[in-house]
Amino acid sequence: MGVKYLSEEWATAVQDALNSHEGFKNAAGSQTAKIQNVVTTTDGESKYYIKIEGGQVELKTGEIDAPEATITQDYDTAVALSKGELTGTAAYMSGKIKIAGDLMKMMALQGALSQVNAATSSIEVEY
Repeated sequence: MGVKYLSEEWATAVQDALNSHEGFKNAAGSQTAKIQNVVTTTDGESKYYIKIEGGQVELKTGEIDAPEATITQDYDTAVALSKGELTGTAAYMSGKIKIAGDLMKMMALQGALSQVNAATSSIEVEY
């Protein structure tokens, strides 16, 4: 039995996986970022945030103060991204995700973000 997608348990599992993955930590390097994610579902919005600082990640459900960028997507897009069936760049270019805020910051994070699926592949997630 896995963790429910977008739950507190999921957020903790992803945070732990990213913080213990050398590829992600090396790619994140000295970058800092505060990114709000908004996933629209049939039940409303589900929100979580990612804070990157000093090669470490804080990933929690809810909202973060003063995000540098906000990513909005529907549930199906979020699941496809989570499963590695869709890349963030492809989702953005096709209009499946919307980014408000510092697009240059998001572009600079592509190296680190490209490591997320490798880092989280062992997490069993219930969608």
